[in-house]
Amino acid sequence: MVCGPAVVAVVAQTCSTIRHRRMMGEHITPYGSSFAPICKWIGAFFYFCAMEPLKEMFNEVFYRKFAETFKTADRNFDVEGFLKQVTHNLSELSLNGRLRNTSLVLHDYLPKTFESSLSILYSVAPALPKGYTALVLPDYVALYGQEYFQLSMEALRDFTSMGSSEFAVRLFLKKDLKTALKIMQNWATDSNVHVRRLASEGSRPRLPWSFKLDAIITDPSLTRGILEELKTDPELYVRKSVANHLNDHSKDNVNYLISLLNEWDVTHVHTNWIMKHASRSLIKKGSSAALQLFGFDGGDLVAVSDLGIENDALKLGESLKFSFLVTSKESEVRKLVIDYAIHYVKAAGNASSKVFKLKEIELSPNQSVNITKSQMIKDFTTRKHYSGKHVLEILINGKIVGSTSFALEV
Repeated sequence: MVCGPAVVAVVAQTCSTIRHRRMMGEHITPYGSSFAPICKWIGAFFYFCAMEPLKEMFNEVFYRKFAETFKTADRNFDVEGFLKQVTHNLSELSLNGRLRNTSLVLHDYLPKTFESSLSILYSVAPALPKGYTALVLPDYVALYGQEYFQLSMEALRDFTSMGSSEFAVRLFLKKDLKTALKIMQNWATDSNVHVRRLASEGSRPRLPWSFKLDAIITDPSLTRGILEELKTDPELYVRKSVANHLNDHSKDNVNYLISLLNEWDVTHVHTNWIMKHASRSLIKKGSSAALQLFGFDGGDLVAVSDLGIENDALKLGESLKFSFLVTSKESEVRKLVIDYAIHYVKAAGNASSKVFKLKEIELSPNQSVNITKSQMIKDFTTRKHYSGKHVLEILINGKIVGSTSFALEV
């Protein structure tokens, strides 16, 4: 099968579009959306091509259109010179390497003053494709605009709708935290959903694939004003960011997080959603303080019985099917959060536990409910299975109330 650059570009941009729409909060599944036909084809395509697809967003086809777009805004832009330099040793560069290389090479072909080059970026921005490749714009600003703080922060705000400025803005937070946070506080009230999300996402203390913001880890209250503005935001895209920002605090500042959430209105539908997702790590660990935020306390007189596994000798690719009965002997209605944990055998023979969400229920006195669950046991990029005895635990309100085991053969 021949995987030409034009075909790769179409596939890569489709993957980028799906990822971008998921980031926007849209629920997209490969076989249950308008992307179904192309997603099925993409799976076969990547199987036969055996290549890194995402980095091919930055390929010769992309760069030709990219350079020609800049030529329309700057008649002095050397299209052929740019193409020769930016594609030199292109195959050796990773996705992020290609992104950064694009910014570096672009700088050689734009006016030397930042204000003039930024004016050209603004001119070409509407004609460039949205998604990951558009991160060239905020990346360029982060590399060459730090001495023009206010101007650059405005540019990051404007460019984030095309490709998020969440990584670029962190360099400005690192340079002048106080000034950057003051500007981002205003972003939290912006009418543009992308800008509001940037206020939260860019200031996360532990943003994945970026460096930590140690000052915010040391003093988490520094971003409280931003989060307070966004705690009732109607957009899921924004609320996910706020929840992730708060969940970052659960790794370093549990008491601060619990104290803050105790002050928020758990009855507000949007705030409640944020609070639950922000507390997810603590709830999975059985934190009583986090569970009490949502009324999931007590439950000492709730029992699990008849815990059974349909087939306790599984092979990789088969499904773990289990069921159990939950009965309440409490004197009042009790809210319960029910989870289960699997202790996966690791390569060294030890085990590592992962907690999965099951359901939330309310049980009246002497009421019982039967719960069933099926989970396929298969390898993921983030989890490889090994043969051995695996323990299954049932948790109610963070407490282990039942356990059994199954054997897995890989």
